[in-house]
Amino acid sequence: MITAKTRSLAETFQPEGQLAKAVWFVTLAFVGTALLTLSAKMKVDMVFVNVSMQTFAVFAISAAYGSRLAVATMALYLLEGALGMPVFTGTPEKGIGLAYMVGPTGGYLLSYLAAAWIVGRAADKGFARNAISIGLSMLVAEVIILTMGFLWMAYLFGFEKAFAYGVGVFIIGDVLKLALAALGVPALGSLLKRR
Repeated sequence: MITAKTRSLAETFQPEGQLAKAVWFVTLAFVGTALLTLSAKMKVDMVFVNVSMQTFAVFAISAAYGSRLAVATMALYLLEGALGMPVFTGTPEKGIGLAYMVGPTGGYLLSYLAAAWIVGRAADKGFARNAISIGLSMLVAEVIILTMGFLWMAYLFGFEKAFAYGVGVFIIGDVLKLALAALGVPALGSLLKRR
């Protein structure tokens, strides 16, 4: 049962009435896909690679939305990409649609569904109010993201290249983004509730 204490930010601020709730959640899903697209296009220069802000967006959206809305948002984002919209990192330059999705980043993209469910479930249980609690769920989700991304890249290119280019170079940047999301969502929730 969802109570005022355990509901996600999205549920805390939802309007009354079934139609208003439906419009609220559909709107949030599209806002989420827009944020995911923007985060995919934002690149931070690291030592060996450019890192997008996408995992930060996945974690922050999932912590704010809760499991059902977060998974629906990730599914909508993947559907937009599958339909050929240039929502992913490197699109349209590196291809679009399903052809892009079965490329080197396919495992990462699919892992967003699992990550959204893990972090969203933690938010459903009220853990998004505490940076350490939500951060631990994000760490589990990060392991899933890197594992699924690695396995798909290993299938395409072999284990050595997959680890070198698909895991090792991303660990520091992803931990920093995880920490930023884990600190940011509880702070945003506190700020919104005070207003």
